[in-house]
Amino acid sequence: MDSAVLDMDAVDEAGSGAHPIYANAPHTVEFNKLRKRLIRNVREAIEKFGMVRPGEKWLVALSGGKDSYGLLALLLDLKWRGLLPVELVACNLDQGQPNFPKHILPAFLEGLGIPHRIEYRDTYSIVTEKLPAGATYCSLCSRLRRGNLYRIAREEGCTALVLGHHRDDSLETFFMNLFHGGKLAAMPPRLLNDEGTVEVLRPLIFCAEDDLQKFSDAMAFPIIPCDLCGSQDGLERNAMKAMLTDIEKRMPGRKDVMIRALGNINPSHMLDTKLFDFSALFDKRTTP
Repeated sequence: MDSAVLDMDAVDEAGSGAHPIYANAPHTVEFNKLRKRLIRNVREAIEKFGMVRPGEKWLVALSGGKDSYGLLALLLDLKWRGLLPVELVACNLDQGQPNFPKHILPAFLEGLGIPHRIEYRDTYSIVTEKLPAGATYCSLCSRLRRGNLYRIAREEGCTALVLGHHRDDSLETFFMNLFHGGKLAAMPPRLLNDEGTVEVLRPLIFCAEDDLQKFSDAMAFPIIPCDLCGSQDGLERNAMKAMLTDIEKRMPGRKDVMIRALGNINPSHMLDTKLFDFSALFDKRTTP
């Protein structure tokens, strides 16, 4: 990890520039620190979870939100510096949402010369047809979107679908599963789809949402709001987000501690007999 940071510093000092997506980025000490912190987080995730196999092709899902823009910019940064030896293709799935500004993402990607694919699939009509008025759309919308992205990844010859889920998303999922699902599970950094044909990668898994928001604001990305899930009230995820925000406010740094805890599990101190054979302790016990 230190070598990656040194490589970045060397490139900056040599004046070799950056990917065109950074053309209008601020030239401030504060922004440079933020950018390097996010790059460091992404490099840690990529290396720790073995995400890269040189020469492969990744489909980078681009929704138009701050997280997916940040993901694309950080991956392009690493690739520009020779630290990410994979091919990147950005992909937006236009799901037929009312008033979706179809021109924004194609113009953004074409203007920067970023390889991309824009796909139209009217999943919005399916969601509104299947669910009653006032219901939460997020789960069904997400499943339909993911299925289409898997298909596109296969069609584009990509081995991985790369998503912009970050540290806070993973923690919110963990507590949703804890409180409502009765299980300990979060968003994994890597997983294989059910067919075994496409990997899902989450390189932002150690990145803080606040950092990504600051990064997005500084980069002035043309943000497209989500008219489905983002506009609905009373979602369980929103309750988890509020709880975590309160914890972080009362005890700064707790989110980083919690995300590290997800990678520091002691099965013998949990209650899952599938992970630890408690009955075998009889065989190990010695008589005083």
